[in-house]
Amino acid sequence: MSFQQGLSGLNAAAKSLDIIGNNIANSATYGSKGSRAEFSDVYAAALNGAGLNSVGIGTTLAAVSQQFTQGNISTTDNPMDLAINGGGFFQVTDGVNPTRYTRNGQFKINREGFIVNNDALKLMGYPADGTGVIQPGTAQPLQLPTAGIAPAVTTTVKMEFNLDSRAKVTAPSGGTATGIDLKDSTTYNNATSFTVFDAKGQEVAVTLYYQKAAPDPTGANTWNVYAVANGTPFDTDAAGAGIALDGFGNPTTPYTTITFPPTGGKPTAPTTDLTMAVPAGTSATGVSTLPIAGITFNILGANENGSSFAVTALTQDGYAPGQLSGITIAANGVVQARYSNGQSKPAGQVELAAFRNPQGLQAQGGNVWIRSVASGEAIVGVPGDGNMGSIQSGALEESNVDLTAELVNMVTAQRAYQANAQTIKTQDQVLQTIVNLR
Repeated sequence: MSFQQGLSGLNAAAKSLDIIGNNIANSATYGSKGSRAEFSDVYAAALNGAGLNSVGIGTTLAAVSQQFTQGNISTTDNPMDLAINGGGFFQVTDGVNPTRYTRNGQFKINREGFIVNNDALKLMGYPADGTGVIQPGTAQPLQLPTAGIAPAVTTTVKMEFNLDSRAKVTAPSGGTATGIDLKDSTTYNNATSFTVFDAKGQEVAVTLYYQKAAPDPTGANTWNVYAVANGTPFDTDAAGAGIALDGFGNPTTPYTTITFPPTGGKPTAPTTDLTMAVPAGTSATGVSTLPIAGITFNILGANENGSSFAVTALTQDGYAPGQLSGITIAANGVVQARYSNGQSKPAGQVELAAFRNPQGLQAQGGNVWIRSVASGEAIVGVPGDGNMGSIQSGALEESNVDLTAELVNMVTAQRAYQANAQTIKTQDQVLQTIVNLR
């Protein structure tokens, strides 16, 4: 019986060394989880139950248990590297076999736009529609848009600026009449330009000319604003009335007027958003631009103070067409596509999976697991919800193997192997003594 005990001990120690060796071999493998050998003692079955003085007949390997503790997170220079800080697994698929689960976040983009790992398994999540709205539901392989982003025509412009209250009057007839010579800077005080976009995403340069009129009897100041698009004067004002041109092509009436109180500050008129209709024209590069109707123009943030003219804020919502230039992945798993025109929109969201008993997962190699009866069904959700960890882009989770502890365990397993070999040697000596009895 002692031979059986010693032999089972040798087998157990050998298995332990195998597991320790595998842990050490994968200590530098991202997303790898260390395992440990779990043993149980063995007793012979008895017809009427084991006696009080029964002696065990050795040990056996009960389980090889993987330890799903968190590994350290190290940063990388690749935004496609993803680390889960907390619970959950990435879901990857080849489209044929059951879904696989992994903690290794070394992803890249294939030629079809899918986010894949080194084994060409596709990362799964929720897609986004053409407007960038995430469509939750059944997870599917995440695919980045291969086409660029379509242009958007400008619909709103918001502008904040200061007009110098110290400026001289430049309106004709001593400041009581209207009209401007766009080629003569003495007929206006200041000018500024901004860009809007037509339906084709073509840039249209809108230039505003500010002309100070004479104060009224109350001391209020009025500024005439003339507008030009790609060198072509506006043909309608903010109220939709036509703007006449003189014999030289200069507007004779302004696009709008701004009135400030005698004390300066915010305007008393206008008090609501204006309507801007940009005429067709030809850009500086010779491109014919389309008209843009119905732009909401907000200048309610204008000021008149005793300081130099300055534009302090300018926003507009149009943009040119653009091509995909990169992606970013947020902590909640939203994949943001970035385009060459400076725009961005969601392209999908990563979905994570968790298990009641992760140790019940079956290892498949390549740092992936599949579910089993022991693990239970996958519990899915987005990063950051419930027990799901958050995603860190540009980082990877290191192996959770403690190299120092494994080396100590290796020494312990080696000594156990030697001790079991010694029990076999001793039993052999005892048996030899019995055989030699005369």
